[in-house]
Amino acid sequence: MKGQVIDYDTTVPIAFAKITYDNKTIATDWEGKFTLEIKDNNKPILFSYKGYYDKTHYITVGAPFLLIKMVNDNTLKEKEIYSESQVNAIIKKVIENKPKNQPEKALQTFEYKNYEHLLVSANPDSVSSKIDTVYKKRLFGRNTMKLDSTNYKFKKLIQQQHLYQTEKVNLIQHNEKGTKETLIATRMAGFKKPLYEYLGLNLVSYSLYDNQLDILETPVRNPISNYGRKLFVFKIIDTMKIENRTVYRIYFQPKKLNSDRLRGLLYVDAENFGIAQAFFRIYGIININATYTFNYLKEHQLWFPEKRKFTVVKGNNSEDLNIFGGTIKFNSSLEGIQKNASDQLYLKLESTPYDIEINKPVSFKIPSIKIDVPEASMSKPDSYWKSLKKDTLDTRKIRTYANLDSLSVAENIEGKIIFGRKIFNGYLPISIIDLDLKTLIKYNNYEGFRFGIGGVTNNKLSENYKVSFNVAYGLKDDKFKFGISPSYLLNKETNTWISASYADDLSEIGQIQFATQPRRFKIYDPRPINISTFYNYKTFSSFIESKYVPKTDIYFGISRSEILPLFNYNYVVDGNSYTNFNLTTVQFSIQWNPFSGYMQTPTGRLEIEKKFPKFAFQVTKSFDNILGSDFDFTKVDLKITHEIPYLNGQNTSFILQSGMAFGDTPLTHLYSIAPNNLNRETLFKRITFAGKNSFETMFFNEFFSSRYVAFHARHTFDKVKIAYKIKPVISVVTRMAWGEMDHPSQHVGFGYKTMEKGFFESGVEANQIFKGFGLTFFMRYGPNALPRFEDNFALKLSYVLDLGF
Repeated sequence: MKGQVIDYDTTVPIAFAKITYDNKTIATDWEGKFTLEIKDNNKPILFSYKGYYDKTHYITVGAPFLLIKMVNDNTLKEKEIYSESQVNAIIKKVIENKPKNQPEKALQTFEYKNYEHLLVSANPDSVSSKIDTVYKKRLFGRNTMKLDSTNYKFKKLIQQQHLYQTEKVNLIQHNEKGTKETLIATRMAGFKKPLYEYLGLNLVSYSLYDNQLDILETPVRNPISNYGRKLFVFKIIDTMKIENRTVYRIYFQPKKLNSDRLRGLLYVDAENFGIAQAFFRIYGIININATYTFNYLKEHQLWFPEKRKFTVVKGNNSEDLNIFGGTIKFNSSLEGIQKNASDQLYLKLESTPYDIEINKPVSFKIPSIKIDVPEASMSKPDSYWKSLKKDTLDTRKIRTYANLDSLSVAENIEGKIIFGRKIFNGYLPISIIDLDLKTLIKYNNYEGFRFGIGGVTNNKLSENYKVSFNVAYGLKDDKFKFGISPSYLLNKETNTWISASYADDLSEIGQIQFATQPRRFKIYDPRPINISTFYNYKTFSSFIESKYVPKTDIYFGISRSEILPLFNYNYVVDGNSYTNFNLTTVQFSIQWNPFSGYMQTPTGRLEIEKKFPKFAFQVTKSFDNILGSDFDFTKVDLKITHEIPYLNGQNTSFILQSGMAFGDTPLTHLYSIAPNNLNRETLFKRITFAGKNSFETMFFNEFFSSRYVAFHARHTFDKVKIAYKIKPVISVVTRMAWGEMDHPSQHVGFGYKTMEKGFFESGVEANQIFKGFGLTFFMRYGPNALPRFEDNFALKLSYVLDLGF
């Protein structure tokens, strides 16, 4: 009789659990499976494992399969299990010898070609072809009977072809400067040119020796990392031979039994303590299997990668899955597949190195660019792929390219993806112009409803220059606003543009904005709805934007502005009172993402691995007596963002932001750190839309600072299913800020407070409860808490637009 032992709550297999029957004891394998000979069904079978209640089972002779679910003993104070001293010493040697066994550290140079094939498919034999009978109730009359043939159609489809596939050949090079990947060839079913976003995906790590492994672009702690022995327990299974070398077969699993961390088998060379083979598993919302095999290079006494296999299947969840952000979306003909068919889908990736060369001269340009995609790599003929030895063709694979290519032409998939990318960034492409959706309609307390139109010319007009523009009219203030900015492309490779612009528009006072800040798509911007304190600016500027320095976005600009505060305010400097003022400024801004990975494509550089922390730095200098400028001041701004993603769908993020202004700086250009609360009597009268990283309990214009520091912390849980179609995303948030004001007597006619003692708020967000709408609730506390208890609370609506891209 065969069977398997699993955890009752998580369904994770319990490896090497003890099974006692008829005075004999065996153990499950590393997948919790076992085979047992049953002679007497009156004798009990005892299952035991540390941290679980023992389970006794009686079995009927001839039972086909036994699934044993063991219950975690939550009463035990100590649930962790520990490694034996022998295996602990071996793993310690593995960690100590990593520099000698990791090819990137042990070898001076190496290069190889790598063939990689990814497909999404299913095993036809695992899908039932039964045509089901479905009964549906009618409002009046008898039930109607319908035949459901989706399983049948699905099985016929996957018997002919895979659902999706793509493949590439890349050149991996390593020298003292680092490791570089250059694309040699690629093709993606259904596309004339591949999606750059897919080419940059890091689904599974190349190296097994880094402290963190990448699984589906999420960092996972490596069992042989410097902290691996604190997080994992190891067990020697046996010794065996691989390529005539003795290796230890070692099982590892998380110390905490209910964890969904990595677990698997390591095959450790008994002489040099290198990894000769590895099997990894993750069980959870998705089940992940990864297999690494290596070849032993006698000359270099090193195990070098031979093959990687990576499989993802649906786990213990009942919801649909979008793998790596829904980068690949399937044809709508697959919609409505029943559960017993859809659960058979899998994603499979295989990569095979070949033409390996070691310790020979290797050189490449710009090592900080992780992946280089030449134009020639996207147009290889069919003869190239047929001649590729690593290209193991099967009949379903050939049909997949033919069928999906014709599907792409018929449904214009490439055009839809280009359209979707622009919509995602807030633009609607219309002929030679991408219409800016953010400019169409807005509302605030000063302009009332603001109607406008804006956009930018696209590549259909020219790839070397563009013109952005906007015109708007406010119903309440009865005035037009406009702006225009022509730009010229200096260098396509580094995305370097030089621009000139003129704008006559409004801006919120005390706004903190970085010139390199990426554009976010918002149909609405909730904070300005309730703002009434703006200033008018008329600005001529010239600026240059570039990615010339790797892993950075750089902005440098010079501007001349006429500023008119649209509220009661006088700025007094050296006995002179100003109600409007002129500024001539120079601004330098840089966004630095040192840990992100970048790709060089024929259309410019793309950030393909968004890793944290990220740093933004900006200096703004105003000069007096130059082009009629009134004041001399300097502003320095810094922002650090950090995110920690988890495989279970949760995410933790932090923002540290600070700014300092020196010299004669008017209130319009100081800091209000994004307040978002109305100063009204009751909680319900203060209900508005929540902002993004704004202080929800801080009143508009309540605090101003010439120096400040702010900190935001947020933890977001995975979706919680409350009812049908009600699956909110829950976040817990804490924000705090401190600030000081220099020369407060210079700002006349405008009342405000300062934050020397600090401002604190915490709250809960329940976003996307229904149709993108949600609720947030925040509480203000600490030295700046308000005397009336109920005034310290803020209840807000939230809205998240999910475009499905």
